[in-house]
Amino acid sequence: MQSNYILVLNCGSSSVKFAIIEPNTEENILNGLVQCIGITNTSIRWRYKNEPRQEQNLKKGNYQDAFETIVSLINDSYKLNHLICAIGHRVVHGGEHFTQAAIVNTKSLKAISACCNLAPLHNPANIAGIEAAISIFPKLPQVVVFDTAFHQTMPQCAYLYPIPYHLYEKNAVRRYGFHGISHQYVTQQAAKMLGLKLEDSAFICAHLGNGCSATAILNGASMDTSMGLTPLEGLMMGTRSGDVDPSLHAYLADNLGYDVHKVTNILNKESGLLGISGKYSDMREIETAIEVGDERALLAAEMFCYRLAKYIAALSVPLGRIDALLFTGGIGENSDYIRAKTINLLKVLGFALDKGRNAVHGKNSSGIITQEKSPTKAMVVATNEELLIAQETKRIVDKV
Repeated sequence: MQSNYILVLNCGSSSVKFAIIEPNTEENILNGLVQCIGITNTSIRWRYKNEPRQEQNLKKGNYQDAFETIVSLINDSYKLNHLICAIGHRVVHGGEHFTQAAIVNTKSLKAISACCNLAPLHNPANIAGIEAAISIFPKLPQVVVFDTAFHQTMPQCAYLYPIPYHLYEKNAVRRYGFHGISHQYVTQQAAKMLGLKLEDSAFICAHLGNGCSATAILNGASMDTSMGLTPLEGLMMGTRSGDVDPSLHAYLADNLGYDVHKVTNILNKESGLLGISGKYSDMREIETAIEVGDERALLAAEMFCYRLAKYIAALSVPLGRIDALLFTGGIGENSDYIRAKTINLLKVLGFALDKGRNAVHGKNSSGIITQEKSPTKAMVVATNEELLIAQETKRIVDKV
């Protein structure tokens, strides 16, 4: 009997996530994370089936060391290499080249490389992971699944910026959107949970983690999203500012002598929850600080929810109706506090929160956290990007 297990690789600028998944049964037999690559204290954490999670430090702390360790787990520790029929890679930016997942070949790698200027921290790392996997598993088909591809259904009025048109034509300056893999998976799950046909559904999906984005999804297709040319635009995040006045760069340059790169670094790494609280980029730490009376932490949470609610309201425009508001990601799935504050700001859209359902993250009510009488539903839906990557990989390989 032919094996259908997919090795999923998600290579970041300093990390590699991996999993071996059967896309039909959704069985995940091995998953793990190598973190702090190229920094200090590089380590790998993994779990095999239902065994306790294990961890070890990596001496060299580079990508080669990371891949050698992952391959050793697959080939030597658990003897799983014979089960793997294909490899699926997460790639952050596909530009306008890719509207769906694609097989890895010379043409697709060239197109991914052409997008490196749009995602300089992520795409080179994604390419390095693909090349390493090709050298280790040369006989296996490999597929790339893009964070941006899901948003290629947005109409021009949503993805273009009101700037000189030639900047789009010649320099590809436009809104691309991110977290597409998560938004696609969560929307599919929500339709199943509500008994709706995906092709006749209207959702707003809020992916809330260290990075945050919200997307309007009509009949399974992205109509508009909060992130833009880069993942900096849109919602307030852990260390990213989200939307600010574009003249802020010039103001800080003129008054404080900052150059454009310093301002961009501040907006990406020193802003958001961290910038306002002065201490915390993790929402769990923010909520703990609020409990002991930290006013700046409270302000950070209030700003986060207020700006999120504004975006959700705006994203109702391309939908015409809202079948459900979907919360996902680390914050979205686990913070009843943030969900409650956000939904209470959205009464204009007909939401009526059920405190009991929200407190248990909708686990006793098919994910729903609003009252039975609520005109508009809100739900908690767990994301699973690795599973979607595995399913997309199998779909593409089966077509070849």
